[in-house]
Amino acid sequence: MNRRNLLKTLSGAAALSVLPIAHRGWAALNNTMQTSPRLIVVMLRGAVDGLSVLVPYSEDNYYRLRSSIAIARPGSSEGALDLDGHFGLHPALAPLLPLWQSRRLAFVNASGSPDATRSHFDAQDYMESGTPGVKATGDGWMNRLLTQLAPTEPVLDAVSLGPVLPRIFSGTGKVANIPLGRQASQATAMDKPEISQAFDRMYAGSGALEAAYREGRSSREHVLSDLNSDPVSEESKAADNGAPPPQGFSLDASQLATLIKRNPGLQLSFMQLGGWDTHVNQGGANGQLAKRLKPLAEGLVTLTTQLGAELDNTIIVVMSEFGRTAHQNGTNGTDHGHGNVMWLLGGQLAGGKVYGEWPGIDDASLHEQRDLAITTDFRSVLMQVCERHLRLGDRQLARVFPHAPNANAASLKGLLTA
Repeated sequence: MNRRNLLKTLSGAAALSVLPIAHRGWAALNNTMQTSPRLIVVMLRGAVDGLSVLVPYSEDNYYRLRSSIAIARPGSSEGALDLDGHFGLHPALAPLLPLWQSRRLAFVNASGSPDATRSHFDAQDYMESGTPGVKATGDGWMNRLLTQLAPTEPVLDAVSLGPVLPRIFSGTGKVANIPLGRQASQATAMDKPEISQAFDRMYAGSGALEAAYREGRSSREHVLSDLNSDPVSEESKAADNGAPPPQGFSLDASQLATLIKRNPGLQLSFMQLGGWDTHVNQGGANGQLAKRLKPLAEGLVTLTTQLGAELDNTIIVVMSEFGRTAHQNGTNGTDHGHGNVMWLLGGQLAGGKVYGEWPGIDDASLHEQRDLAITTDFRSVLMQVCERHLRLGDRQLARVFPHAPNANAASLKGLLTA
């Protein structure tokens, strides 16, 4: 089979669009444009356990509620990494410490959606629509945000990284939907032996092109091996809503950084990661959750490092649909909860600080006697980013987040330096 006929045969399967040919896939649209302030949102689907991400190690009740999965106090073997004398970082997130120390990382604790649902699907929908409790909203808040921003030329204002356009970007604004590195690890035409063998023959003996092709195939097989070595329950797969696990996140983060640097007008980006529904064998400093937090941290470091000077004009928000129960369950995991923690990274932050009003996790303070309470609506955090970083006015904010609370909550004072 010659190359022309093979490409014609595969055009319907779009096989070439998902084969990672090394790292040379990006083409610059325009690198002379003026840089725009940008927002990157990373959604952790499945509800990450915020009480393990940001450990309230000074509260004795934390250790009573979590007898086998609690993260030990700072100074202990595999203990939390002290941040401020009250909260500590999960040890698997150690790569993020330099960002905290340089004030480019902040957390907003006890944050989340005011809607009380414990359904992954409803909670994700509300967080993506930006209208908690209202199922009739037809578009996502990032798409509404896109329509309030000044367009750039050529038009590449917003990009979603993944196989399908997510709810958060649904709407009338035009968004580029780009499958990246690990999306190629999902079953495609290239995984069929007859197709892959045909490509092997086609590239054989073509020198540098063959080397690039072989490098891409090798990377793909490595990612497949990593992902398939960590089985996930059917329930957790459903909670992930199609999002890939964090193993290999650095590859997508690197590609996004390259895309941003080559397209300075790119203002909004969205990425999603699954695998956070830890009902069983969650683990403490080690185990299932730690195995996901480590590559997440490494990917965020890759993104911030490779953005370089562009990080000064970027805010990265990491969020999840809700938190998990303060008390561990009977299978050494945690169940669907309420309050959580939002992460912010970037150059316009007064970082190195935990924001939000902390309600405590003593028995009397728990929401419904089981969860961390919410004291900061997630929309307040996003609205402050939109107002102070993306320069939206009051009317624009009201269009993006209708019926939302005041963006300038006292507990968020000083969060952004712009």
